Amino acid sequence: MAHLGVGIGWRPEIADAVERLPGLDWVEVVAENICPGHLPAALQRLLDRGTRVVPHGVSLGLGGADRPDPAKLAALGERAVALGAPLVTEHIAFVRTSSPALEAGHLLPVPRTRDALAVLCENVRIAQDALPVPLALENIAALISWPGEELTEGQFLTELVERTGVRLLVDVANLHTNRVNRGEDPAAVLDAIPLEALAYVHVAGGVERGGVWHDTHAHPVPAVVLDVLAGLRARVDPPGVLLERDDAFPPETELADELARIRAVAGAAPDRATAPRRATPRPPAAGSGGAAGPEAAGEAARTRVALGQAALLSALVAGTPVPEGFDRQRIRVQARSLAAKRAGVVAGLAPELPEILGGEGPYREAYLRYARGRPMAAAGYRREALDFAEHLLVRDLPADPAARRRLTRWWQDRAGARPPHRIVRWARALTGRAA
Repeated sequence: MAHLGVGIGWRPEIADAVERLPGLDWVEVVAENICPGHLPAALQRLLDRGTRVVPHGVSLGLGGADRPDPAKLAALGERAVALGAPLVTEHIAFVRTSSPALEAGHLLPVPRTRDALAVLCENVRIAQDALPVPLALENIAALISWPGEELTEGQFLTELVERTGVRLLVDVANLHTNRVNRGEDPAAVLDAIPLEALAYVHVAGGVERGGVWHDTHAHPVPAVVLDVLAGLRARVDPPGVLLERDDAFPPETELADELARIRAVAGAAPDRATAPRRATPRPPAAGSGGAAGPEAAGEAARTRVALGQAALLSALVAGTPVPEGFDRQRIRVQARSLAAKRAGVVAGLAPELPEILGGEGPYREAYLRYARGRPMAAAGYRREALDFAEHLLVRDLPADPAARRRLTRWWQDRAGARPPHRIVRWARALTGRAA
């Protein structure tokens, strides 16, 4: 695997600062946020001066019950080629279900069961066959745990690598998150997984509220996360380490200082006395496949995974009953987190909406009322912004007449039509028809 060095997640908000950061070896870009042939000028300048750029996907949902979307795989591959990337990365997560058709708008954990592992392995092989460069997968942060899990995180990741040969993107911030939220020891995970498959490492900040760690990517990297990085560094020399920051961007000097702290930890000599202590892999259970050859997950396994994921996602975004065995309080926290993330993305795409509604507070209150029990638009966040605006015009009108007029004009400019007349709005509200 290519040696990458120390890098940072490229975001448009800090593009100028990234160009000036001293000693920056590489950057990672969210694959879905760029278009081959029309790269942002700042990103193109980094490429022109020889900075490596790695595309990081967030929408494949390789842990989902459905096989990967060929169009999404092709798009990810096109970005790898356009960037001259040595690899592409994605997540061990599911993000949607097809029956019912629901979008999470976020990465959700897969159950660590034999069924889910078989489905994931088959999906990974499909992706590997379609992509022009090697694939690495990231462990995710989770607020919730699945009931009835059959494997530990270390066992799950180890068998995934042994069956598919996929590389690992180890996020040490996510290991800390799962320590707080799910009681999983980062050291035990690092001892169990095949670190020879390590592609690179993510480092990020977060915050603890009410005994729950939120992986925000909007706070400085805390000492506890750097300690997990040091523990990984004691076991292996990582090919690359990358700082992720997605919001509340600090001044350029603070980014540089944070990278310097990460570089100091990542550059420390490994302690050979604490080199990887992996147990001898046990043979896979009967019928689960293994490294000897490709196995299909089987439609029965996919169906079982699909039913579980649909029940969970429906509870999170559509307000249906919480499936048996889940922590109901954690489900409520996760549901609020998903809705808050939707609100933030919509505000980023349509910054006029918070302004029209009187600021971030009133906007967020109105959006959370709208999102309660209402799944995200399948067509994506731009459609979601339009649907939210139409909902306001039909059923939750702003009190200020000037705000109503501005919202109407905003909607008309983007939807290409006039919103319903008042009598139609009144009738729809009475009948409960969705706008």
